[in-house]
Amino acid sequence: MESLVAAVRRGDADAVRELLEAGADPDPLDGPDGLPPLCLAVAAYDEPVVEALLEGGADPLRRLPDGTTALLRAVDSGSKRMTEVLLRHGVPLPVPEREELLNHARRWAEAGTEAELRRRTGLAGPVTRARVVDDEIGWWSEELTLGGLTVRDEHLAIITTMEARYGRRTPFDELVARALARPDRDHVVWSEVVFTLGRRFDEETWEWTRDLLNHPDRLHRLLAADVLMFLVLGDFLTGRDPFWDRGRQLVPWAEQEEDPEVLAVILQAMTHDSAPEIETVGLSYLTHPDPRVRALVPDTLGHYSDDGWCPPGPESLTAVLTLARDPDPDVRQALCYWLAHQRGSEPEAGDVLVALTHDERQQTRLYAVSGLALRDDPRCVEAEHRIGPVGEDLREDERLLDVWRYQQRLRKADEGA
Repeated sequence: MESLVAAVRRGDADAVRELLEAGADPDPLDGPDGLPPLCLAVAAYDEPVVEALLEGGADPLRRLPDGTTALLRAVDSGSKRMTEVLLRHGVPLPVPEREELLNHARRWAEAGTEAELRRRTGLAGPVTRARVVDDEIGWWSEELTLGGLTVRDEHLAIITTMEARYGRRTPFDELVARALARPDRDHVVWSEVVFTLGRRFDEETWEWTRDLLNHPDRLHRLLAADVLMFLVLGDFLTGRDPFWDRGRQLVPWAEQEEDPEVLAVILQAMTHDSAPEIETVGLSYLTHPDPRVRALVPDTLGHYSDDGWCPPGPESLTAVLTLARDPDPDVRQALCYWLAHQRGSEPEAGDVLVALTHDERQQTRLYAVSGLALRDDPRCVEAEHRIGPVGEDLREDERLLDVWRYQQRLRKADEGA
């Protein structure tokens, strides 16, 4: 029978589970270094195998001859996700063990990933670098390799995660500095800082973040816009949304912001609130030179009043429909998606959707046909064939059934007549 270590080295999570279910020891020591399979999987950043080993009883806190544990090695590897996986399966950590983990992460963060990598390997040669993207979440980090040792630059994210996990309120300015050390919205560190501040839901965080929109540096303002968007969105898991109606407070900044990326995020935050002034600001950017901004204009339309939801008026709708002829396909898709969810009976909206069934992008054609069907517009039947053969990414899309549902509604209406 194949050994557990061999299955781990091959990266076969199913085989690992089968061997463990058959009674294999989850923590055998392998090779001259005496490493258990869990450490091998951590070093390979193989999350499915790590999960299989943990479920089978592998101990993430087992001390090795060199004094490390699999959890410490996960921290050293610089993988936030790997560290979180092992923390979930580990017993509650006493304070000394928590500090040990944090000190390991801080050592990497303070020295710099490359400098600490060189210190540990004792090598001065070239470092191999690779961009690693998380397929599930979409964030990225940089992976550095030297002398057979590989590490990722996520240690600031690990520190931020652990501090929040164990109830430590990191100062606002310190978190800002961490994000700016990795100035990219999609980097793991930036994202973790945004998530951490965006879950605080207190006036102090709101005011500090809003004031950061006045900073002369665009990256500070971009971070502020990101955090404010999360504060407005609220926490879907807990149902907390104390700032759901604060988007209107961002109007002055939306009116004056000149950086298109920052402006797009501010507008996105505002669209989760509804107020007449938000619609006015949105329409003012109808011809903005950056497509990221134009694509958000439809979502600024409409507002709530004491009488309930007020859809966009005829003038606003006519203005925004010009985006259907926008040269940028992302803008047309955004307009089509928004329009497909509007339930009005305006004939010009239906005409625009028909025109968009000829769009170059299949996703837009699908939204357009779906929008026609949801409006009970009979032109959806003839337009359905324009969607074309769908690939794996769209095969399970519920919108593909909207024309059929429209026809079923017609049939039931005829039967009831």
